Amino acid sequence: MSTQAPTFTQPLQSVVALEGSAATFEAQVSGSPVPEVSWFRDGQVLSASALPGVQISYSDGRAVLRISAVTAAHSGRFSVRATNGAGQATSTAELLVTAETAPPNFLQRLQSSSVRQGSQVRLDVRVTGKPTPVIKFYREGAEIQSSADFRILQDGDQYSLLIAEAFPEDSGTYSVTATNSSGRATSTAELLVQGEDVVPVKKTKTIISTSQMAVDQTRVQKVRCGLTKKKKKNLYPRLENQKVQ
Repeated sequence: MSTQAPTFTQPLQSVVALEGSAATFEAQVSGSPVPEVSWFRDGQVLSASALPGVQISYSDGRAVLRISAVTAAHSGRFSVRATNGAGQATSTAELLVTAETAPPNFLQRLQSSSVRQGSQVRLDVRVTGKPTPVIKFYREGAEIQSSADFRILQDGDQYSLLIAEAFPEDSGTYSVTATNSSGRATSTAELLVQGEDVVPVKKTKTIISTSQMAVDQTRVQKVRCGLTKKKKKNLYPRLENQKVQ
C-alpha cells in the first residue's frame, strides 16, 4: 500500500465576522493513510472544550471548526495540522471579529424651558449608538462637571443634567454631545431662570382743596346746630298731669 503525505486540497480561508454572528473555518485534506487533524489558536492546541461555543468535526477529509457566536475574545490566528506516517501539512488563517457600529442618534433631544428661581431643573436626552456613546453636557460651550449643584445621571440610554436649585445666572444655552467611533451628535436648548418679582408699595396722597374744606366745615356746624335744637325727651312721662301732693 502506497503512502502519501497530507496535502490540503482546500486550505483555510481567513474570516471577518460581525460580533455575535457565526464563523466557520473549513479545509479539505488528502493523504494516505488518512491523516489525523489538530487545531491550534495562536500556536496553542485548541479543543472544543477550550473555547466556548466552538464545534470541531472531521469526516471524509473535511476538517471544520465552527464558532456559533463570535466575540472579540475569539479573534486570532487559527491553524489546522494534518499528520500521517508520511508527513504533515498545516494551513493557517485569521479570524477578525468586528463590533456592530452605529453613530449616535438622539431618540429624545434637549427641550428649552423657563423656570422660577429656586426650582429644580432636569434636562433629559435619550441616545443610542454602537459602541455606547460618550455623553458630555455644556453650558455656553463650557463642559459641565458633575457636582453637588450639577449632577449628571444615566439610566440605560437616558442621560440627565440635574440642577438642584436654579438661579438667574444659570440661564443660557445648554448642549449635550454624544460621541463614539462612528460619529458625533449634538442637541441644544435654552434655559431661562426668572428671578423673584418685587412689587413696590406705592404711597398715595389725598389732596383736599380749600373750598372742599370750607364746605365740610359748614356741614359740621349745621349738624351741631341741629343737635342743640332738638327737644329734650320727657324723662318722667308718668308724672305729667299729676298734681303734686
